Amino acid sequence: MSNNSISRYSPGAAATTVRWKIFILMLLLGAINYIDRTSLAIAMPYIVEEFDIQDAVVVGLLHSTFFWAYALMQIPSGVLADKFKTRTIIAWATIIWGAFQAVAALCYSTFTLAIARVGLGVSEAPIMPSGAKLMGAWLTPTERGRGSMLLDGGAALGTALGAVILTWLIAFFGSWRMAFVVAGIGTIMAGLLAWWYIRTYPHEHPYINKAELDHITEHNPTSVESGKKFKLSDIKPYLKQRNVLALIGGWVCYSTVFYGLMTWLPLYFQKTYGFDIKSMGGAMAFIFLLCFIGQLTGGYIMDRWRNSGAKTNKVLHTMLAISAITAGVGIFLCANSSDPMLAVGLLAVAMFPLRWASVYWSIPSLLGAQKVAGTICGTMNFSSDLFAAIIPIFIGFIVQLTGNYYAAMMVFVLAAVGYLICSLMINFDKPVIVTEDQA
Repeated sequence: MSNNSISRYSPGAAATTVRWKIFILMLLLGAINYIDRTSLAIAMPYIVEEFDIQDAVVVGLLHSTFFWAYALMQIPSGVLADKFKTRTIIAWATIIWGAFQAVAALCYSTFTLAIARVGLGVSEAPIMPSGAKLMGAWLTPTERGRGSMLLDGGAALGTALGAVILTWLIAFFGSWRMAFVVAGIGTIMAGLLAWWYIRTYPHEHPYINKAELDHITEHNPTSVESGKKFKLSDIKPYLKQRNVLALIGGWVCYSTVFYGLMTWLPLYFQKTYGFDIKSMGGAMAFIFLLCFIGQLTGGYIMDRWRNSGAKTNKVLHTMLAISAITAGVGIFLCANSSDPMLAVGLLAVAMFPLRWASVYWSIPSLLGAQKVAGTICGTMNFSSDLFAAIIPIFIGFIVQLTGNYYAAMMVFVLAAVGYLICSLMINFDKPVIVTEDQA
C-alpha cells in the first residue's frame, strides 16, 4: 500500500477539504471567464476610436455576438454535462476559450472581432452547467449556498478584476491587443490546472480522505454515479413544472440587470459623468468587488441560517427578496443622481446583494432534479442569455434614440421587479417529482 493510500484511509484522520478547493478553483475559472468576456467592454472606448465606430447600435451588436453564441450553446452544453465527465468538459472549454480570447487581438474589423467573440461565447458556454453538475455531486444540501456563490462568484470578481487588470495591461502595453493576448494565455494555463485537479465524482479524487468522502456520501446520495444513462427526453417533464419555469424566469430577469450593467457601465460612466479610463476602471472595480463580497456573504448567511433549522422557503425567499428590492431601488436612485460619486455609491449598494441570485445554480439539485441538473441549468442560462444578447442592442437603440441612459436604467429596474416576482413563486420546500409515467 502506498503512503498516499495509508494517509487517505487512516482512521481518525481529520477530513480533507478537497471539495472546497475544487470550488475555489471554479471561482478562479469563473473570474477568468468574466475577465475575458468583459474585456470587450473595457477596451470598447479604444476599439470605437480605432475602428471609427459612429453608431451606438454597432457597439450593442458587438457586445451581443458573444451572448448569442453563448446562449445557443447552453442547452447543448447542459446535455454534455449530463452525458460526459464534467472534468473533461471544464478543462477543454477553458483552454479553447483562452485561444479565442488571444485570437481576438488579430482582428482589424468589426466583422472579424464579432467572429472571435462568437468563438469565445461557444467555448465559454459549458462552464456553468458543468459546474452546477459538479456541485450536485460534491456538496451536501446545506453546503450549496456557499458552493453556488463560489461557482458563480467569478462573475462579480472577474468583472472587478477585469476592470483593473485590463485597464492596467492596456496602459502598460499601450495596446488593447496585447492585453487580449496576455489574458488568453493566462486562461489556457488555468484550463491545464483544472484538468490536473478537478474530478467528476469524489471517489475519483486522489487527494480526498475517507472522512471527507464519508461526509459527502452520507449527506448526498448523488455523490456517486447512478449508472443510469441520460436521455434528452428526460428533461421534458421537468420543464412543465412551476418551480422550473419560475427558476428560468427569475434567472432571465436577474441576468438582464447584471449583464446589462456589465456591458454598458463603462460607456455610461464615460458619457454621463465624463470618466476617463482610470476613473472608469476604478469605479467598475469598486462596484463589482463589493458585489463579489456581497455574494460570498450571502452564501454564508444562507447556509448558516438553513443549518440552524430554518425552512428553505423562508431563507431563500427572504434573501432573494432583499437582493431584488435593493438592486431595483439602487439603480433607480442612481439614474436620478447627477453626482458621479453618489452614482457609483448607489450602484455599489445595488450590486452588493444582486449576486445572491447565484443560489439558482443549486436549485435543480436542491429540488431533487440532479439527474437533469446540467440540462435544466443549461436551459435556464439559454433563456437568460437570449435576453442578454438582445439587451445590448435594445439599450443601444434606446441610447441612440434618447441621447442619454435614463430610459435604459429604467429597463434594469423593471427587470429587478421581475426577478423578485419569479423568486417568490419558487416553492423551495416542494421537490420536483417526476413519476415513471411522466418520464
